[in-house]
Amino acid sequence: MNSPGNGADQCATVVTLTMNPALDITTAAAVVRPTDKIRCTETRYDPGGGGINVARVARVLGASVAAVFPAGGPTGALVSELVAKAAVPLHRIDIAESTRESFTVDETSTGRQYRFVLRGPHLTAAEQAECLDQLRRAAASAEFVVASGSLPIGVSPEFYQQVADVCVDLGALLILDTSGCGLAGVTHGAFVMKPSLRELREYVGRPLDTDADQVVAAQELIERGVTQAVVVSLGSAGALMVTSTACLRFSAIPVQAVSGVGAGDAMVAGITVGLSRAWPLSDSVRLGIAAATAMLMTPGTATPTRADVERLHDMVSVPTELDAAHH
Repeated sequence: MNSPGNGADQCATVVTLTMNPALDITTAAAVVRPTDKIRCTETRYDPGGGGINVARVARVLGASVAAVFPAGGPTGALVSELVAKAAVPLHRIDIAESTRESFTVDETSTGRQYRFVLRGPHLTAAEQAECLDQLRRAAASAEFVVASGSLPIGVSPEFYQQVADVCVDLGALLILDTSGCGLAGVTHGAFVMKPSLRELREYVGRPLDTDADQVVAAQELIERGVTQAVVVSLGSAGALMVTSTACLRFSAIPVQAVSGVGAGDAMVAGITVGLSRAWPLSDSVRLGIAAATAMLMTPGTATPTRADVERLHDMVSVPTELDAAHH
């Protein structure tokens, strides 16, 4: 059932898990309108899904990385081929149903971007169990496991808690970036969680209009023992880092965005690479912001260059300390 792909590396420092990968298809058209045929320009194909994007960017930044993901059908075969082409060692779990596609159209006349995300395959209980088994094997000596992206149909909301338990058993630190039931299903064992502001708001079930509101919400996750740290991505407003002892607000780097697809994944990659270099979390978040900014400047989900990330890293301003004593 498992396809090791291009010689999957058993000694990777960072192992990513993508439970709902996708073939990312990007094209452009002058105008997007109903009913009419939309004549598109050249088409770009990238392997997508949270963990796969993280692995590709981490690889560019020099990390030792491997990607674990289920894949099926011709789409899954192409995703696997593209991951291998990106020089990312992979552990592919063969599944019966076909891997999904995600379709992005850039409207050149307005600069708007239209994103169509198709529903993923249904994973059987046996396929899910094989994913956990392959993760355990791939991450046997890893320092970090990154679980990123949505859960496909048929997968229990508690699945990421099972991933957290595997990480605890292996002594690996879990960095989790997910939403909805996948986020709500985790009760303990994460090292860093990176929700967007929308995801954090949905998790706590209330508006988070101010920095103080956001800090309190993040602190709730830490105090419940769900995670040791929370990094909230705020889009053009930057990011917020909360631990049991610190609350820092980071500004974004203003740039002209080409595509927003994968920017959050690039942030996770930068944070993880920084941590793998034994940097403090605050410095790692700065690298994450640089990687996310660089990703905004690439077409589709094309990875940025290491030189661009390092150049932007020098531009990330010193974060502002916030008062942690809000409750």
